[in-house]
Amino acid sequence: MKELFSRLLQLVRPYRQRLILGILFGVVAGLMSPLLMVAVKLAFNLIFPGEGASLADEIKNPFLQDLARRAEEWLPESGGSGGGMVVVAIAAIPLVMLVRGIATYLNSYFLNWAAMRAINDLRVRLFNHFHTLSQDFFTRTSTGELVSRIYNDTYQIHAALSGSISVIITKPIEIIALATYLISQQPQLTLISLTVLPLCIIPITIFSRKVRKSSEGVHTETAKLGNVMQEAFTASRVVKAYNLEATVGEQFRRATSRYFGYWMRTIRGMDLPGPLIEFFGAVGVSIILLMISRETKAPMKSGDFISFVGSLFFLYQPIKQLSRMHAELQRARTASDRVFEMLALKPTVADPVSPKPLKAAGADIVFDHVGFSYGEKTALVDFNLTIRAGQVVALVGQSGSGKTTVTNLLLRFIDPATGGVRIGGTDLRETRQKDLRSQIAIVTQEVVLFNETIRQNIAYGRPGATAAEIEQAAKLAHAHEFIIEKPEGYETIVGEKGVTLSGGQRQRIAIARAILRDAPILVLDEATSALDNESERAVQAAFDTMMQGRTTLVIAHRLSTIQHADLIVVMDQGRIVETGRHAELLALNGVYRRLHDLSFQQPVAS
Repeated sequence: MKELFSRLLQLVRPYRQRLILGILFGVVAGLMSPLLMVAVKLAFNLIFPGEGASLADEIKNPFLQDLARRAEEWLPESGGSGGGMVVVAIAAIPLVMLVRGIATYLNSYFLNWAAMRAINDLRVRLFNHFHTLSQDFFTRTSTGELVSRIYNDTYQIHAALSGSISVIITKPIEIIALATYLISQQPQLTLISLTVLPLCIIPITIFSRKVRKSSEGVHTETAKLGNVMQEAFTASRVVKAYNLEATVGEQFRRATSRYFGYWMRTIRGMDLPGPLIEFFGAVGVSIILLMISRETKAPMKSGDFISFVGSLFFLYQPIKQLSRMHAELQRARTASDRVFEMLALKPTVADPVSPKPLKAAGADIVFDHVGFSYGEKTALVDFNLTIRAGQVVALVGQSGSGKTTVTNLLLRFIDPATGGVRIGGTDLRETRQKDLRSQIAIVTQEVVLFNETIRQNIAYGRPGATAAEIEQAAKLAHAHEFIIEKPEGYETIVGEKGVTLSGGQRQRIAIARAILRDAPILVLDEATSALDNESERAVQAAFDTMMQGRTTLVIAHRLSTIQHADLIVVMDQGRIVETGRHAELLALNGVYRRLHDLSFQQPVAS
């Protein structure tokens, strides 16, 4: 728990002024409960003159008693036996409640302000940290879990910051103030009534452990729930096409059932201690009432009695809130562990301490005896390849032959286990990843468009580009024509993942983005495999324009798109088995010829 408080204080440190203000107003609110009981007692005892005729008679401290007598002499009589002090005592009750209400509001406002700002900072920090991690992190971590860490887990920390700090500060003060007041009035009865207080610790201890365990389940199931929704919504076309509505509905129902089970365990753990504490408190009050009823001497005055019993009930209320706060802290502790566990992750591909500059323009790309494995699965074995500056080199092979691994190494999403990759003589591990990727443009089979305008999606290629530069890139990508035909032109919202555009249109937007980047190295990763023939021709024309003057690495399933490549590299099980131009490879009657025949479904004469 100490670690949790240390984290919370570190988060809120930039906003400590608001935090301190919130705490101070919380202290004021906590002191109002005993003051309210004092005002009630004085009002009752002054209204009934036979039981106490003056304020001074109710005060035992000589200095305060003298001040009370002076006030009574100064205040005018208001009728009745209590005089002007009756009006003051009665007016003090709503006044104390007013001060308490204002202090409580300001306590909540300032603490929530500081907490929300701190949590916003944490969410931004967590979001940015995710993007510093290597690509393998996103491969093994579901989207639902990432969203849960950023939103749900941080929300639990917010609850601890805004609520628990207030309770920790104000409620102990309220308990101490009430206990002090009770002991000063009826020390013996107070000590007897508080004998049941240790019993209140038992449910807090038992249920706090249950809350911690069930909270872990809530966070885990929240992530799974988000993942089910994300997959079902993004794959809505598949769901409808295969009549999977009932299947995904059942998956969602099971996920919500598990979430509900853990959530209800948490609720039980948080809410059961409260009634138990109230019961023990009522037992203490009953003991006092029994003792008072058996008193043989003069009974307690009505004001004293109401004040004493009311203070006892007021005393057990903050104890109840402290028990709930303890459960909240257990939930926050679980969430905090999950968040800071993520923040502690380090990228598997890191920048060097002293990076070297990289100049990719006019530079050769060399794969030198590269080896790489995904766990026990070998992806590349002694892979050697030199791509000359300005060349168009194509990688072909069956799925799993290692083609995509080559591009991942070039983009430094991964590092080779053996050997190295160099551009212009500089090993990629010796340069900054941002410098490397700023000199590479990539177009993939799965086009990623954001739910923004066409203009903004193209502009992501080079933020800050002018409107004229964006439109010129679209023209070179053969996209300008279909863009201006749309009612809103370049300001058309493309929808989630570009759903309002056809496959060919999405691909040409991605090509325009790559053209705008104006990078010396171009990577085309199966960029036309999902297109129809007409769309492929338009896209291929855009590629021909984009490849001019650039070093290009092409991964292709459709061999028709690479017949004019300067060099074709045929891969099989992580090794290079053939290299050459299209006609040369066909003449070998080897792996490339077999792939070519399968591609066209008919023998081709050599």
